[in-house]
Amino acid sequence: MSGAVPRPADRAEHTGRERPARGTRLAGTARRLLRGPRPESVPLLVGRACALVGLLDIAAGVFPRFRHSRMHALAEVLPGALGPFAAALALSAGVLLLLLAHGLKRGKRRAWRAAVALLPAGAVAQFAYRHSVVGVVISLLLLAVLLRHRGQFAALPDPRSRWRALANFVLMGAGSLLLGLVVVNAHPRLLVGDPSLADRLTHVLYGLFGFEGPLDYRGDTSWTVAFSLGALGLLTAVTTLYLAFRPEHPAARLTEDDERRLRALLARHGGRDSLGHFALRRDKAVVFSPSGKAAVTYRVVCGVMLASGDPIGDVEAWPGAIERFMDEARAHSWTPAVMGCSETGGHVWTRETGLDALELGDEAVVDVKDFSLAGRAMRNVRQMVKRIERAGYETRVRRVRDLGEAELDRIRRAADDWRGTDTERGFSMALGRVGDPADGDCLVATAHKADAEPGRHGDLKAVLHFVPWGADGVSLDLMRRDRSADPGMNEMLIVAALQAAPELGISRVSLNFAMFRAALARGEKIGAGPVLRAWRGLLIFLSRWFQIESLYKFNAKFRPRWEPRFVVYRASADLPRIGIAALQAEGFVNLALPLPPFLRRRRPAPLPCVHRTPEHTPAAPDTAVRAA
Repeated sequence: MSGAVPRPADRAEHTGRERPARGTRLAGTARRLLRGPRPESVPLLVGRACALVGLLDIAAGVFPRFRHSRMHALAEVLPGALGPFAAALALSAGVLLLLLAHGLKRGKRRAWRAAVALLPAGAVAQFAYRHSVVGVVISLLLLAVLLRHRGQFAALPDPRSRWRALANFVLMGAGSLLLGLVVVNAHPRLLVGDPSLADRLTHVLYGLFGFEGPLDYRGDTSWTVAFSLGALGLLTAVTTLYLAFRPEHPAARLTEDDERRLRALLARHGGRDSLGHFALRRDKAVVFSPSGKAAVTYRVVCGVMLASGDPIGDVEAWPGAIERFMDEARAHSWTPAVMGCSETGGHVWTRETGLDALELGDEAVVDVKDFSLAGRAMRNVRQMVKRIERAGYETRVRRVRDLGEAELDRIRRAADDWRGTDTERGFSMALGRVGDPADGDCLVATAHKADAEPGRHGDLKAVLHFVPWGADGVSLDLMRRDRSADPGMNEMLIVAALQAAPELGISRVSLNFAMFRAALARGEKIGAGPVLRAWRGLLIFLSRWFQIESLYKFNAKFRPRWEPRFVVYRASADLPRIGIAALQAEGFVNLALPLPPFLRRRRPAPLPCVHRTPEHTPAAPDTAVRAA
């Protein structure tokens, strides 16, 4: 019958495959279990297991021993003083294993070595103090896995700096204090009297420094608590001193040779990407293709190897530079990511690496030949510019090489004083310097008011800085203005730069980058769906801190064409981490704690790096510049 349901054997014949017998399936499952996990997944599994063993070790060191354990009779023959020492050892090993778990997940070689040394110590402590056979077996099994798959833990260490010592002291100190309170309160029946919370906290603080506190316990519990607290304090001190005095890996810096080679590539291929010149930031590192015809610049932030824009150089050589970039990421177990690449760059990155791409926003590009202040669409900009000109302001647009050193120094000081935030911003779309002799092709637009009372920076009221984009373009880098000046300075200077562009041989000008511009534009149109409207509402809410909507509206005033920009990433789970790294690189988030003076090393002044925004937040009163 045509409508009959086929029997299982018929279905097997229909599909051309025979269903494996149950015994065969069980044998295959057994073989997979014996073979173990895939090698590439071992670091993640081991890291999670290491965190579990660390928690078991901490529990073994904190809570009293099992008096009714079957192993208790055997423990009676051990030396009596071994209990307190074993508790402290278990506690220390557990804390260190928790700290090493993240490094093991990333396949770090040093974390593997430390875990191989700590796991046996934790196993001995668990057996001697808590008599936990299960904990010992888990520790030894994890040790066996580490030894068997040692080849998967070959990642090189990350660049490091001494601020990590202070971060370790603060975090380890707080954790030791909380864990010490747990240790003190883990023996309530043996505690003499009813001490207050202040007494317990005092006992913990004294114990962390190796002194006897106000609390007392019956039996040898006082020694157990004292050794445990002393171990926590010693662990905090030793790890902090190690991080403070170990050799420091310097931050990423372009060498003179790297910069020379990049400038040569930009001279031949710089017109391809408007962000190309920003690769010359001197706080980036660079990898070149084997032929030397292409390069990728990057910075490592929070374990993310963050590149920006397209690779520099010949498109045919991009795959070689991208391969070197990915090899470097694998060697250090960094998370690869690219911020702000073009559509062409996104295609090459995804094709060569198997990464994914997500549209991040749009770059505003103005074609000089099509720009005009005439027409209804430009009415607001036209009226604002005329109003400012009537107020007595004038503009000057010049190349950096045409400015004297005295005027360049005044522009640098003014740009620094007018910065609206305490933290310098910028990474992917900021050069980080103004007036460098090597950047003679950069463009500076300044606004002046001659009839005003001279201020700290004379008649200078606003500054715009553009970097070269090939031979016939510029890309906006920096926007600063005196807060006492009339509003609209930035609009007037952009118009002045666009009007002076033909005489300077400039045919295209790249303005700011507008994140999620398409969502904002579509969400405000009639007929937008509820999801799109909700997404736009969220972006407007976030604009209170990140200027998402204001950048879009500011760019739209000049009727630009929009060029999409993309973020390239490995997995969706990496996006939050990449976002935090990008915010930190751009200067919106600062996770680095300042070092105390005795740990600081004399260094040159940091290179300024700014985010391309039309208006920064108002400067603090003590840094604001007042001028008539």
